Amino acid sequence: MADIPEHAISEKFLAGSGPGGQNVNKVATACQLRVDVFALGLAPDAYRRLKTLAGSRMTAAGELIILARSFRTQEANRADARARLNELVDAALVRPEKRIKTRPSKAAKAKRVDSKKARSSIKAGRGRVKPDQ
Repeated sequence: MADIPEHAISEKFLAGSGPGGQNVNKVATACQLRVDVFALGLAPDAYRRLKTLAGSRMTAAGELIILARSFRTQEANRADARARLNELVDAALVRPEKRIKTRPSKAAKAKRVDSKKARSSIKAGRGRVKPDQ
């Protein structure tokens, strides 16, 4: 789990859509979390992965905006937004494994060609039958 400094996060509560009936019209329960990505101190490759994962949630100024409005209370939406932020940063910190190129062996290539030839001869035998004269 990533350790996100408090000074990098700013919260704002908005009147949002979602569950709550008339309550959503009166109470600001939706949580908008803004995170200064540069204050997180990520490595350049992790920053690139975070930018890719965030997509349109990342602004040109390097701010990550997460909007949580799935719950009826501010506390639940705040917890949801912070959990989603942690998941996103954790996913960005995971370095993908390098792919090792492999080649088929000579025996595997020969086996493939032999099976293709066998299949070809089977299909060639399916042609029209010519009457004997």
